[in-house]
Amino acid sequence: MAHLEAWAEAEVYRMERAKKEQGDTWPKMLRYNCEKYGDSRKAMRYKRYGVWQPFTWKDYYLEVKHLALGLLSLGFAAGDRLLIVGDNGPQWYSGELAAQANHGISVGVYSDLTPPEMRHIARNSGAVVALVQDQEQVDKLLEIKDEVPALKRIVYWSSKGLSHYDDPLLMGYRQVLERGEEYEGEHPGLFEENVEKGKADDLCALVYTSGTTGSAPKGALHTYRSMRAGAEFYLRLDPWQESDNIVPYVPPAWMTEQWIGIGCHLLSASTLNLAEEPETQRRDMREIGPTIVVHRARLWESQAAMVKARILGVEGLRKLAFRLFMPLGYRMADLRFQRRKAAVPFRMLYALADMVLFRRIRESLGLSHARICYSTGALLSPDAHRFYHALNLPLKSVYGTTEGGALTGAKNGEILPSTVGPAFEGCEVRITGRGEIVYRQAGSFVGYHGDPQTTAAVLEDGWFHSGDSGFVREDGHLVFLDRMESLVELAGGGRLAPQSIECLLRSSPYIRDAWVFAGLEKTYASAIIVINYERVARWAGQRRVAYNSFAELSQAPLVYELVKQDVEKINRTLPPDSRVERYLCLDREFDPDEGDLTRTRELRRPFLEGRYRGLIEAIYAGREEVSPEADGPHREEEAGARRNSLRIISLGGTAS
Repeated sequence: MAHLEAWAEAEVYRMERAKKEQGDTWPKMLRYNCEKYGDSRKAMRYKRYGVWQPFTWKDYYLEVKHLALGLLSLGFAAGDRLLIVGDNGPQWYSGELAAQANHGISVGVYSDLTPPEMRHIARNSGAVVALVQDQEQVDKLLEIKDEVPALKRIVYWSSKGLSHYDDPLLMGYRQVLERGEEYEGEHPGLFEENVEKGKADDLCALVYTSGTTGSAPKGALHTYRSMRAGAEFYLRLDPWQESDNIVPYVPPAWMTEQWIGIGCHLLSASTLNLAEEPETQRRDMREIGPTIVVHRARLWESQAAMVKARILGVEGLRKLAFRLFMPLGYRMADLRFQRRKAAVPFRMLYALADMVLFRRIRESLGLSHARICYSTGALLSPDAHRFYHALNLPLKSVYGTTEGGALTGAKNGEILPSTVGPAFEGCEVRITGRGEIVYRQAGSFVGYHGDPQTTAAVLEDGWFHSGDSGFVREDGHLVFLDRMESLVELAGGGRLAPQSIECLLRSSPYIRDAWVFAGLEKTYASAIIVINYERVARWAGQRRVAYNSFAELSQAPLVYELVKQDVEKINRTLPPDSRVERYLCLDREFDPDEGDLTRTRELRRPFLEGRYRGLIEAIYAGREEVSPEADGPHREEEAGARRNSLRIISLGGTAS
């Protein structure tokens, strides 16, 4: 271990030395990588028509240069905002750095935003140019253009379906690059001069929060210094190498991908690999075999549940191998968490299990070469955490916020399933009297764009008030519980942390989503559960359960019994006052387009409480069924369709 620690220290030293050489902004670091590697190393690979296309550091630099100059030719000026909308592609990253090279600010948003959501961010940010992927995004912006007067140009990088569009706002990406090349001839050296003038404390990115509280997303302003602090925290925790590969699951519209896909990538000169489509992500990931994997907790949980569901559906040797070897894997995971060394005979058995089973599962998930695995965004269920460690994957939960920056992460060998690790060196953290996590460090944001009042409420003397509840253990590890506003003080004196129960429920292969609450009187916990349609449908088909739709399947008696078994199993692991006493299976999925979820698939609790008030009242009134119309307005495609009553199940305890 000593030689590994020495290597890690040497990597940190190398990184610090390179930091001084590269400069203090992202465009300067891109310039450094271009000068050092040129065409000899790939900055990215992107898949097109089934073939991986190389994108060298020289390609990256020249595209940013010509795009930046093209934007200048369109009137983009210092301080202007560039709205970027689309799936992962080189154009996304080039767009961000091009805006920054012009001393502008990037504003990344998710491609599945509705026109009203996009209108809010476009207006709030004051975007003057939008760089979008395709016809879908163009249509959204053209729909709202009259309500976004600052928007002067829409640049698209995929022209499919747009040949007949003649709106003067529109311009193709290639056309902007060509204008940039012409502009360079007219203004030689201007790009290089602008890059050199950039400073660490310049504003460079406006990153919007997810909006979990039910309010509109807020734009957090960051400088290169604050962005870089987060990236460097991760590079010190787990040093990256030039040979590392990463497959970003989403573009840098959220803060973690700003740290990883922009910052860590530029600092380490590793390779980004961009999937062809979101739908091909898993297949493309298997082809690349990334060494660094960053997913939100829900995706890690979904993958674990998928593997378990597949195993339940097979017979013969594969199912036997799973039953024989998974207990060995879990035992090895527990020993690692306890920091105990396994006996030699057990290590030999585990090596056999790895060869026969675990390696195959890792390969199927595209994790065969993964050496750094992070879970972010929400609480990861201990069951899912333990599952991946049984497979010999060093998955760790890390904690950070869009506004406050990165805060925690454990080194390999110190990972615990119940914590998000200790605070990074250089970070200060304290827990207030009411249990709120408050911290300060170099990566904290400048403030909310156009909202000094809210900024002052969460940022005091450099201390960021996260709004999250947690505590610090004696060993220095931080335990995240839930959002402060989501914690419930029960009438009986107990305390309910809904998110911790929800993540346990989602660990079931048959549950996609769960919302846990305590009702108006706050007497006991109940849940609204959304089944995993694909897996439950497969299970139901094997048992010849008749159904015609999601709604019918969700209310089938055998499906309720299936869900009940998992809820009761989870209840046995919980304190008595946190157990789910009553639940119902919703006859539709939670949908971000309807406001149930954020774009990062987190529950929007205030919205849910309003929309499903009728269901909540029926649960706490002791009823055994409720009309589905009690959940308020429903989707257009369901209009006119008959919806059966929703059953409410009691599990005993307080509710009975």
